[in-house]
Amino acid sequence: MLDIKQIRENPQLIQQRLNSRSGKYDIEPILQLDKQQRELEGKRSQLQARSNEIGKLVGQKIKAGVNPQSPEIQALRDEGNALKVQLGELEPQERALKLEIDQLLLALPNLPSDSTPIGKSEEENIEVRRWGNEYLPQNPNILPHWEIGEKLGILNFERAVKVAQSRFVTLVGAGAALERALIQFMLKMQTAAGYIEVSPPLLVNTEALTGTGQLPKFAEESFKCADDELWLIPTAEVPVTNLYRGEILAAEDLPIYHCAYTPCFRREAGSYGRDMRGLIRLHQFNKVELVKVVHPSSSFEELEKLIVNAEAILQALKLPYRVINLCTGDLGFGSTKTYDLEVWLPSSGKYREISSCSNCVDFQARRADIRFKESGKKGTQYVHTLNGSGLAVGRTMAAILENYQQRDGTVKIPEALQVYLGREVL
Repeated sequence: MLDIKQIRENPQLIQQRLNSRSGKYDIEPILQLDKQQRELEGKRSQLQARSNEIGKLVGQKIKAGVNPQSPEIQALRDEGNALKVQLGELEPQERALKLEIDQLLLALPNLPSDSTPIGKSEEENIEVRRWGNEYLPQNPNILPHWEIGEKLGILNFERAVKVAQSRFVTLVGAGAALERALIQFMLKMQTAAGYIEVSPPLLVNTEALTGTGQLPKFAEESFKCADDELWLIPTAEVPVTNLYRGEILAAEDLPIYHCAYTPCFRREAGSYGRDMRGLIRLHQFNKVELVKVVHPSSSFEELEKLIVNAEAILQALKLPYRVINLCTGDLGFGSTKTYDLEVWLPSSGKYREISSCSNCVDFQARRADIRFKESGKKGTQYVHTLNGSGLAVGRTMAAILENYQQRDGTVKIPEALQVYLGREVL
């Protein structure tokens, strides 16, 4: 959530930065409602001050010997009662305006950072670096991961459709073992890097999704329980960040690093016809997520560290990838700056996203009311939150099945995974 004070004081700058994003956002309705709300607040304050003054005046006059039943005292009491009626009418109006302003603020995305490139779409993202060219496969006849997976008997999409619907998969035998090995490997690397593992709930309440920015804008992308006010998580970012919702942390407890393996659930409502085959865009998928809660002064430095933590997995698996700095038009709703990691998929001859690492600054913290207090200083500040995949497990498996595919139809297991899987070849 954006700071209403910031919008009020710098409306042109805020509108300009919002205009650099995809979509249309207009802050004028917020400014008008804010003006009304502040006028009401000023009027209410004046009435409350007069009401307090009358209360004191009545007490002083009675103490000075004026008859409590005198016309003078009665006139003051009548004025006080009339003020209470007016206050009673103003307070709900003010609350309603505040609620309307909050709803409009919840619909606004985060502001892009100064280091986020300006652009209209993903075509204008900026490549930062590439890694692993020496590991690009030389096999010219690489099958798509879903074909080699079905040939090896480790991926079964047909039976998953029978059980659920399209965009689901069943992993069989070594396929299930490979996924489990990847999860163990990723968690071991990230905990060694200083992240504390948590295993959060997979169902979250509406407040949690609102806190991290999935609601109200992306309700159609989420799966909701019919009989409970609970939602299946789209990413572990939601429950892990919300572990601290409504709390005031001590500054010395920052930074907080968490990693979490969870299944994730997404409708993929806006991707009809895209990636209908394979492991790239499923309704249910596994992911190891990285979440940071940090001091505002260090959040951009923490973002650089976060992307390095995600890169470390791909480097250990010797999977070629590139790092992309997303432009304003491709930036996620809650992010001020995002790096995408894109892994090489040789069957399509493209790099495909396998991790997004984002700095949300105080955007989520305002929505979820996560603050911190520094010793010896008055007041509290909002923390900064960051998140990133470390990594998406299914997409990592797809990259392994393609990049390690051999001419004889077998798939080598990356050396770093062999100890977890207990084999060298699929």
